[in-house]
Amino acid sequence: MRRKDREITGRENIEPILQACKTCRLAMTADGMPYVIPLNFGYTWDESGLTIYFHSGIKGKKIDALRADPRVCFEMDTEMGLTGEGDLACRYSFAFSSVVGYGSVQFAQNNEEKRHGFDIIMKHQTGRGDWSYTDAALSVAEVFWVHADSFEGSQKLPK
Repeated sequence: MRRKDREITGRENIEPILQACKTCRLAMTADGMPYVIPLNFGYTWDESGLTIYFHSGIKGKKIDALRADPRVCFEMDTEMGLTGEGDLACRYSFAFSSVVGYGSVQFAQNNEEKRHGFDIIMKHQTGRGDWSYTDAALSVAEVFWVHADSFEGSQKLPK
């Protein structure tokens, strides 16, 4: 990270950003070009590291791209607002907190793995647990996750 003054380290400082975010942007390569999409997500952070869970339909550009090349970059952020005052444009900025990282996608191989992933996503998105999923619904859904090979936090606080 170039701006060490904005670097956030330690789980106690990074996890509040993950908790506050409901959308994660997932970047991949599709047909030789960069492709980024916003997705709802859930996550776990345990002794094996940070893992981010996503869901999707079973067909489409995203799924084709991820199956062809599972390497991804992910980004999530919170917006704290515009900072600055006066008539000089360069005195303005935007306060934020963000997490950016890299990893590779793995797809759920069975309905048990899909249910597990959906449970993590739904808990993060709603705060609730104890969901049920029909086999019919799971048959038309993909659940996939990214175990973060690396990630970093960044923050610019309002002045």
